[in-house]
Amino acid sequence: MKFSLSETTELIRHRRTVYPKDHTDRAVHREMVERILTNGTWAPTHGMTQPWRFVVYMGDARKSLSSFLGEEYHRITPTENFLQRKFDNVTQRPLQSSVVVGLGMERDPKGKISERDELLAMGAAVQNMHLTCAAYGLGGFWATGAALTGTGMRDFLGLSERGQAMGLFFIGYPAIEWPKGYRKPIDQLTRWLTD
Repeated sequence: MKFSLSETTELIRHRRTVYPKDHTDRAVHREMVERILTNGTWAPTHGMTQPWRFVVYMGDARKSLSSFLGEEYHRITPTENFLQRKFDNVTQRPLQSSVVVGLGMERDPKGKISERDELLAMGAAVQNMHLTCAAYGLGGFWATGAALTGTGMRDFLGLSERGQAMGLFFIGYPAIEWPKGYRKPIDQLTRWLTD
């Protein structure tokens, strides 16, 4: 075998969500982010459409993202549904992580690949990114709330009218102990058919 199955399995099982509030202020180097994004682009993609688009916010650029998210939350949220806690989360998270990646999807202009297939490709790309973060010992968090996935965010990321905002991916060094994980045993999730 070319790769160690035990190490690959361990990496997959080691992947965790680490929320921005649990990130330190230690800077993640650009070269690491480039590797994370490049590995994302090696996800399966029907028809080689490669629908992923990334906008990286580091340093002071995170402040403009934070401001936009506050404005967008106010714009799309009826006054009676406004929650200060949600507003605080959406505006503080970009400032709590060293790196925030805006995730965009651009559909194949010929329309030969379904939206579902493009969405699945994006999910696989983010999984590759998350696994790469885990290999580096970095925390990752994929957020997909309304302010992060609507047309306002689409436009803010510079996507076309056919494009879709797929949320934000937060990257940072964990300030907490690496979270424990749990999955149901495979026999509770699988049916084996032989005849």
